Amino acid sequence: MTLPGLVYLVLFAYVPMFGLVIAFKNYNYSTGLWNSPWVGFKNFDFLFASQDAWRITYNTLFLNFLFIFFGTIASIGFALLLNEIRIKVLSRFVQSTMLLPHLLSWVIVGYFVYALLTYNGLVNNILGYFGIEAIEWYNSPEYWPAILTITAIWKMLGYNSVIYLASILGISSDYYEAAVIDGAGKMQQIRYITLPLLSPIIIILVLLSIGKIFYADFGLFYNVTRDMGMLYSTTDVIDTYVFRMLRTVGDVGMSSAAGFYQSIVGLILIVTANFVVRKIDREQSLF
Repeated sequence: MTLPGLVYLVLFAYVPMFGLVIAFKNYNYSTGLWNSPWVGFKNFDFLFASQDAWRITYNTLFLNFLFIFFGTIASIGFALLLNEIRIKVLSRFVQSTMLLPHLLSWVIVGYFVYALLTYNGLVNNILGYFGIEAIEWYNSPEYWPAILTITAIWKMLGYNSVIYLASILGISSDYYEAAVIDGAGKMQQIRYITLPLLSPIIIILVLLSIGKIFYADFGLFYNVTRDMGMLYSTTDVIDTYVFRMLRTVGDVGMSSAAGFYQSIVGLILIVTANFVVRKIDREQSLF
């Protein structure tokens, strides 16, 4: 039964790893992968020697941390609310409605955000109703960490909350019945029963997210921001930076080096985070 999954994993996860050699070569389309000359770590120079290196690294880490922190809280909170809906038809309707944004591409979401934030858009019209001057959102980089966080949570909330909801539904009702007999209220049941029993799945999902923290969602950062140069100071991440360099310079080795760098740092982060969890509670660690 596991054979199809293992074959898929080998073909699409492990076999492509041989392509990492591009990061250490001056790749030439005419000579091919194996005949292209070796250049050592020269392809990594563009990322570490660039004056933009600190900015894009900081933005990548900071924005993904916001997504993980607030996204986890929102997903758990929404799953708890869904669990309290006793009408099955209503519960299924809400779940289906919240899953819809996950099915939309970032291109479509980008147009939605643009319609809301353009100078004559809905948000500025609402601000004008309260006597607040309209804001040029696409020329104001200071607002975009919050905008991107809200957008990412809105799109992924329904999908992520399903995992937590499934875990909540798997908790035995005997715990809650005993808590009610002892006089525990709803908030006390959540605090002392639901959240402690959810902690293993929360830790696993957070650890997996930390492993990808150096990877930015390219669709989010490119389509929602519309690649506006005025926003680069707070929205430019490694993926969008490499894409622009690849588009203008056309250096495949440079792009591969950035991907290799992201993978190594992601591995270090997830191993470090798991080590910390093992020191706190060995049974809660991922490995």
